[in-house]
Amino acid sequence: MDFNTPLSFTVTERFLRYVTIDTQSDPASPTCPSTEKQKDLGRLLVKELLAIGLADAHIDEFGYVYATIPAKTDKANVPVICFCSHMDTAPDCSGKDVKPLVHRNYTGADIVLPDDNTQVLRMAEHPDLKNQVGNDIITASGTTLLGADNKAGVAEIMDACYQLINHPEIKHGDIKILFTPDEEIGRGVDKADIDKIGAFACYTMDGESAGNMENETFSADGARLTINGVSSHPGFAKGKMESAIKIAGLIIAALPYELSPEGTEGMQGFVHPVDIAGHVETATIDFIIRDFEEELLVNHADAIRKITEEVLKSFPNSTYTFDVKPQYRNMKNVLAQHPQIVDYGMEAIRRAGMEPKLCSIRGGTDGSRLSFMGLPTPNIFAGEHAFHGKQEWVSVQDMQKAVETILQLCSIWEEQSPPAP
Repeated sequence: MDFNTPLSFTVTERFLRYVTIDTQSDPASPTCPSTEKQKDLGRLLVKELLAIGLADAHIDEFGYVYATIPAKTDKANVPVICFCSHMDTAPDCSGKDVKPLVHRNYTGADIVLPDDNTQVLRMAEHPDLKNQVGNDIITASGTTLLGADNKAGVAEIMDACYQLINHPEIKHGDIKILFTPDEEIGRGVDKADIDKIGAFACYTMDGESAGNMENETFSADGARLTINGVSSHPGFAKGKMESAIKIAGLIIAALPYELSPEGTEGMQGFVHPVDIAGHVETATIDFIIRDFEEELLVNHADAIRKITEEVLKSFPNSTYTFDVKPQYRNMKNVLAQHPQIVDYGMEAIRRAGMEPKLCSIRGGTDGSRLSFMGLPTPNIFAGEHAFHGKQEWVSVQDMQKAVETILQLCSIWEEQSPPAP
């Protein structure tokens, strides 16, 4: 695909605008979206999409943004594809009053963030910076996250919409746009309307290094362990009290290092206690359980049970309950049934001038659940790095490459479709 005129990118300006809007989600909130402020960005995106010319752009009551780029092709049967990114930022680090900074022509030297000079981006700690010498690096100022996860993806999709409207030489079928709330708290597609999207395939723009594509995620369960101890007046507790808090502490201490997030990498799964609460009589531990092989989730849950039962041998009057609930499953199981979806993505990356790399992600994306909702959805790089922390960064040039990849993908799906009869 060649452009009649060179692309005049708008992705950087869009990104710098979007990250100043606080869209942090809240896992303790029962509403959808979990925070109303996520709709502030959603409404702005709708306004910009309408201005571009996407007449059906709208935000629904749950904070989801939908839009359609009408087809530009003589072919009648080009599959509808969708591009998706999430608008929220992680609860782990403040997303309020983000001050984005553009560090032009990165030389490889340390980048000291001005509002907290203890926050320093060093190449040794951020290996992908080795590929960025000469590029323009965007960071926050040192007191907040940046929001590249996933506003880089949002800005890339928005720029791609602009380019498709302004480059009629790019042939494509109908393109659907979906921006979601609450991905960071695991609820990103709870209220997504798959029928309204009406696509054959989708691509989330939510990956890391330029050129990467992810066709495999963890399978995930959540679990709650409830310890029922024995309460007694502490002045007369000898031989009577069995503290649920102390039992919970012993269970956590007994979890093997080799089954922890900090002790695993690559294709290894883990068990991770993420919250503990309680008092002497009752305590709860919430876990996330992750592995690429679904059957191993059962093994990991059994490991927690066995540790609990071993600890409780020293507390004969205490009991426990253990409740495990599925969260999402490895999208590779669905994508394997439609290999062209990933193949076309890899070819798009190649045509955008990069060497494509197929990866597995030690986490999940909106695509994990969308795939099992009937919309197969691999994940393409957005260029975001060190997400969920104050040293989060993205490069201008990687975002531009992501825009090119989207445009190439639209073109590939059109050219691979049969000609009109």
